[in-house]
Amino acid sequence: MVIVDSNSTENPQLHVVFLPFMGHGHMIPMVDMTKLFATSGVKTTIVTTPLNVPFVSTTIERSNNSGIDIDLKVLKFPCVEAGLPEGCENLESIPTSHGVKWDMIRNFFTATDLFQQPFEQLMQECKPDCIVVDLFFVWATDTAHKFGIPRLMFNGSGFLSLCISDSINLYQPHKRVESDSEPFLIPNLPGDIKLTKDQMPDILKQSEENFFTELVKRWRESELKSYGFIVNSFYELEATYVDHYRNVVGRKAWHIGPVSLCNRTIEDKADRGKKSSIDQHKCLNWLDSKQPDSVVYICFGSVVDFNAAQLKEIALAIETTGQHLFGL
Repeated sequence: MVIVDSNSTENPQLHVVFLPFMGHGHMIPMVDMTKLFATSGVKTTIVTTPLNVPFVSTTIERSNNSGIDIDLKVLKFPCVEAGLPEGCENLESIPTSHGVKWDMIRNFFTATDLFQQPFEQLMQECKPDCIVVDLFFVWATDTAHKFGIPRLMFNGSGFLSLCISDSINLYQPHKRVESDSEPFLIPNLPGDIKLTKDQMPDILKQSEENFFTELVKRWRESELKSYGFIVNSFYELEATYVDHYRNVVGRKAWHIGPVSLCNRTIEDKADRGKKSSIDQHKCLNWLDSKQPDSVVYICFGSVVDFNAAQLKEIALAIETTGQHLFGL
């Protein structure tokens, strides 16, 4: 970690480079985080690829116009070299038809591995003091060690998920149940939390070695070697698991969220990420018409691909609640 002499009359400005993963659920909070760092006087640089520039440029332009300086570096994404179609630079752009989705996702992660070389070339040129890189770039910890700087991993969820993931990786409790629906206790974790194998991602419960199980191992190794985690959460929300991760799991982590609060105006909030055809004012007017604590927001992520039968079941279940619905 770079140490700046506070008594020096010419303190250098700390320079942090941010590399978000190319998916909207990852890019939006990391761009917010970059804005948060820049507001605190840190020199900041966001690295992305040509077709992802529109998803970050509005926030950067708004920040720069208000006196918050954020630099943007654009690097070619090796999509074709990894077996992807030209221009496939975001998870949302991955083809999903004709059963090719998982093959294309595998190729996308191969492309993120190939992204190491151009990123390291950029690091050689700009010489940052620290890099904040999404956890999916598993090579970034080795890159940070190569340049003698800290690598902070970004986690867009929270400390509870970090603690559960650590326990499952360490104790493998899901391997001791007989069926996918049988509950098992998450070991060495406060709260007596139980899960079933049905509730776990397929990638975590596969027994045969393949590209994706190997990728999970690499994520784990990168986490163990990185300087620490930056988490989009706050202490009062999950204090028990913040303390557990730091004191029992024994890893460095900082809660700096919700990072979206750095956006003060409706325009700042609405102009992040992919532009939507949804009328934001219509949504807000509908919400304003409801009683406090009467609305439940349901989100399945930015790249979930439900089939027609699944969508129908979800819609029928929500309709059965008898509550007012607002379709987007």
